[in-house]
Amino acid sequence: MTADPAPWSLTRSVVRTTVGPVVVHARPGPRPLLLLHGVAGSWTTWTPLLRAAHGFTGRGLVLVDLPGWGSSPAPAQPLEVDDAVAVLRSVLDALAVGTVDVVGHSMGAFIGMHLAVAAPGRTRSVTLVSGTTFAAVDAARHPVRGVLTLPSFALLRAGLAVTRSAAVPMLRGLARIGLLRLLAAPVFTHVGALDRSVLDAFVAELRPAGFLGAARTGAAYDTDRWRGIDCPVTAIAGRDDVFARVRDLDDLARVVPQTRTVLLDDCGHFAHVEHPAAVLRALGDDAVSGTAAASRTPAAGAAPRRSS
Repeated sequence: MTADPAPWSLTRSVVRTTVGPVVVHARPGPRPLLLLHGVAGSWTTWTPLLRAAHGFTGRGLVLVDLPGWGSSPAPAQPLEVDDAVAVLRSVLDALAVGTVDVVGHSMGAFIGMHLAVAAPGRTRSVTLVSGTTFAAVDAARHPVRGVLTLPSFALLRAGLAVTRSAAVPMLRGLARIGLLRLLAAPVFTHVGALDRSVLDAFVAELRPAGFLGAARTGAAYDTDRWRGIDCPVTAIAGRDDVFARVRDLDDLARVVPQTRTVLLDDCGHFAHVEHPAAVLRALGDDAVSGTAAASRTPAAGAAPRRSS
């Protein structure tokens, strides 16, 4: 990962919204992509995918640090999903961007789905990368049951609820004594192979209050609202994702019948970080607009086998 926007000709700006200033990195161009990070993330989360895609040459890019994450200050009140959509509308308006293809990771995928519900005229397509959907919503609603159905999510939520702001110094301490990879192991399938910059970003970007707020928002959300989505949807998931379940893909396809699903073997919750080439193939330049099927041919090297 890198925090340098120069390789992709991204310009940093600050957009004033109803919940406060939001930091945006953007590049003008046709058929713009809106990239939305997840928890413990910022715009930099997408740099492995940008590198694999050679910056999506010829396309516009909009990468947002959502309120309370990355360099965007936390709002005065916890952010609801409708507030997040209002923020994105303000960002797109400020950049004079009309319609976008949305690619969201984890919480960002959740927000991207609601953008397609609440602002269908702004959304050409939605791609979920390791999206938190039905299993995470159920675990957030029923914490005790969540310990059995989605234990890593439930235990992380409980741990952050207890430690709160002390969690980040604790993680930094673990990093200093070399135990951070052990703690991050449930989230990444091959944590030992990760570049140190990924783990450093994981610590730097963790926001306990933001995570707990996102869980509360998810618990209150009615996923039946997704039945109103009429744009193309692609859902990319890792078989080893501890914040989701493989059956979430089938459940999503039942609620949104036009969904195309891609399951990546040997992959955890950060598919675009662990296997950016495989995610890029699943997207494809045309697939982002929902007009092409994903290639089933694995790239050379460490890319995982996948099924769809």
